[in-house]
Amino acid sequence: MTKAASLSGKVDPVVRKITIEDVKAALAAGIADFRRAPRHGLVLGAVSAVTGIGILALLYVLGLPYLAYPLGAGFALVCPFLAAGLYEVSRRLETGQSLAAGDVWATIKGRSEIRWMGFATVFILIMWMYQVRFLMALFLGYSGMMATLEEFLRVVFTTTEGLMFLAVGNIVGAFLATVLFSISVVSFPLVLDRDVDFVTAMITSVKAVAMNPVPMAFFAVIIAVMMFFSGITAFLGLLVALPVLGHTTWHLYRRVIAPVA
Repeated sequence: MTKAASLSGKVDPVVRKITIEDVKAALAAGIADFRRAPRHGLVLGAVSAVTGIGILALLYVLGLPYLAYPLGAGFALVCPFLAAGLYEVSRRLETGQSLAAGDVWATIKGRSEIRWMGFATVFILIMWMYQVRFLMALFLGYSGMMATLEEFLRVVFTTTEGLMFLAVGNIVGAFLATVLFSISVVSFPLVLDRDVDFVTAMITSVKAVAMNPVPMAFFAVIIAVMMFFSGITAFLGLLVALPVLGHTTWHLYRRVIAPVA
């Protein structure tokens, strides 16, 4: 058995070194794919935007507007799963296959490992929201959790407890985001493209980040900036951000993971 072979007899994916120029090239290719097949990207972006807007509206109806920021940040955690259809569109553009929505959906539906990866991302989102509520109770107390948006912002930005909550919350959020980025940046397109289990895919993704810390950090910054602008536009920016990032992720995967010999 070779070094790259797993116990099941399958050949494990081989991770390659990349540079920042590879990330730039992947971004350019991602934008090109969005232009070539805009309908798919706009539909998925619209679905994501409407979902985000609906969640924000629900928070206001329930009197929980102060959860808008952490939920907006957490919403970015599930975007790799939402963009699964875009990875398939890019793959089909490469091979010249049909881009019919039914064909794309049939492929996604047939990859059970994508659902497992989706479960992992949703689980991390739930962890993120629970830790936000815990930190609010710890630093702000029950009254802080029940405050109006104006009162909440005043407490967070003008009191020691509020600033501590903001600092610790962002540190924990950054840690969870880093974990999710590491396990998902390569794994989603990998389980779509090859017959690998989701554990192998996540391990491969972590290896890709570990071998290419600077280029991957650069890509993470691109994601953070685009998601930030999506957030301040009440998720409307996802109409463009989601398809561009989805297609870019596919092309970055192609550069990081060596093709099957």
